[in-house]
Amino acid sequence: MQNNRTYNAYFLIPPEVQLLDIAGPIHLFYEANEYGAQFKTHYLSLNPGTEEISSAGIALGSLEPFWNFTLGPNDLLFIPGLESHLFFAEDFKSKNQRFFSWLKEQHQNKGKICSVYTGAYLMAFAGLFEGKSCTTHWKYFRDFKTRFPLAKLLSDRLIVKDGNLYSSAGVSSGIDLALFLLEEIYGPVFATKIAKEVVIYLRRTENDPQLSVFLQYRNHMDNRIHQVQDTLAQNLDKKLKIEELAENSYMSPRNLTRVFKKTTGITIGDYLAKLRVERAQQLLSNGTKVNAVSLACGLQSSNQLRSLLKKHTESLPSQLRE
Repeated sequence: MQNNRTYNAYFLIPPEVQLLDIAGPIHLFYEANEYGAQFKTHYLSLNPGTEEISSAGIALGSLEPFWNFTLGPNDLLFIPGLESHLFFAEDFKSKNQRFFSWLKEQHQNKGKICSVYTGAYLMAFAGLFEGKSCTTHWKYFRDFKTRFPLAKLLSDRLIVKDGNLYSSAGVSSGIDLALFLLEEIYGPVFATKIAKEVVIYLRRTENDPQLSVFLQYRNHMDNRIHQVQDTLAQNLDKKLKIEELAENSYMSPRNLTRVFKKTTGITIGDYLAKLRVERAQQLLSNGTKVNAVSLACGLQSSNQLRSLLKKHTESLPSQLRE
């Protein structure tokens, strides 16, 4: 991990908060700090006071008023779900207008605003989802569409990102959203380490935003294969021999080839090609020159890069650059 930047992670604690909505993401960022990330966490109250009672009856204290903080591009805010009778109340929007105005300002400041479960209602009341794609729990789709007709509500989606707005569907999806953000900030290798640490799979539905190739083939528990995948992803610019990979994972080359395919469903060669394609697409979209991209992907020439991209994406480097 090469990103040494410090980030602020803010967690709103509204009254009758759903515990897992907030506890899951908080723990993921705690683990991230243990692995070298630099997140400074803050716990914000929606109302004056330093304590709130969760929907499960547990008191959460040491809260700070939201109006004391200003978010920037290096900051993210998690807005968890709360009991529906609160945001269904007729005076909910008027009672919390100061918060909604503040939330709109933080969005304009380029802070990453993230909702979990019914936290989407708070973002919608602030007008953040007008003309924007979002999601929430399936049970609230009809009501959400009625209340916020300008929002582009997407069904059967675990996570939706639109600019610096993020929304997730259910209670436990806050964990997935936290991993999604960790991948964005620190890359797929780091996000996978955190997922392994807490022994969770990187769950997505088939309609969710395309996962990194690195993450697509990591939903297994074979540490030897994880190690091989780490080595390949972190050394794309080098030509690694199968014998070297096998020795480092304490297997024979033949056994490694067999176990890798059985565990991931893809051969080592195909996996490496997909990693190279994804890396090439990232570099080209950032304006890196074709020759430099070829070297970074462990290819001997720009012609090899063109052939690889044509085979897997039916596009040429110039098209991907555009």
